[in-house]
Amino acid sequence: MNYNKKTVLDVDVSGKKVLLRCDFNVPQDKETGEITSDKRIVAALPTIRYLLDHGAAVIACSHLGKPEAKFDKWVKKQTEKGKDPATLTEEKWKKSLEKLTLAPVAKRLSELLGKDVIFAHDVVGEDAKAKAAALKGGEIMLLENTRFEAGETKNDPELAKALASMAELYVSDAFGTVHRAHASTIFPPCRACSLPRSLRSWARRSTIPSARSSPCSAAQRSATRSPSSTTF
Repeated sequence: MNYNKKTVLDVDVSGKKVLLRCDFNVPQDKETGEITSDKRIVAALPTIRYLLDHGAAVIACSHLGKPEAKFDKWVKKQTEKGKDPATLTEEKWKKSLEKLTLAPVAKRLSELLGKDVIFAHDVVGEDAKAKAAALKGGEIMLLENTRFEAGETKNDPELAKALASMAELYVSDAFGTVHRAHASTIFPPCRACSLPRSLRSWARRSTIPSARSSPCSAAQRSATRSPSSTTF
């Protein structure tokens, strides 16, 4: 098995659109929805900053929590929990999704980076595609919660293709999710890469707390699932 996969240092990212899979599955206050720990966001900063500093247009994506992407399945799960089906409306379902939006993550990431983070209100819909198409080198955007798409947890190849169509390179920086066979974590022909191990010590010495988890091994594990290392 070949573990000698490329890292961001091996690829010219200048002027390229990069789909960056992050792990922004952050804990939140159940009442207010505020992020209670931003460690996972902070951990991704070294990779994000490297890409931006080298002229990449970064399209970040992540899941958050376990939303049910389809109304009928949400009703079924709530009914199994003892809820009265008559009280389970589409409005309540939509509110359950709103609680798991990545909008607060985009806001916190913007604060940490000290620059605007463009937020797409869907994953592969019109808003995401338009914003990705307009994204320039040195800019970053964040897609909405990937699990808002029913095909994410089913490793739907059509969803993977739609995500891939927005970028030229795929970078895996989500160490905690690469073991999952989900549409945003496993790409067939792709170039999977991340910060190499040699930069971990730099990340620890920097002013960024908890940046130790910038995961080269995550990229390697993800890449070994891919049959080739070509670009999109």
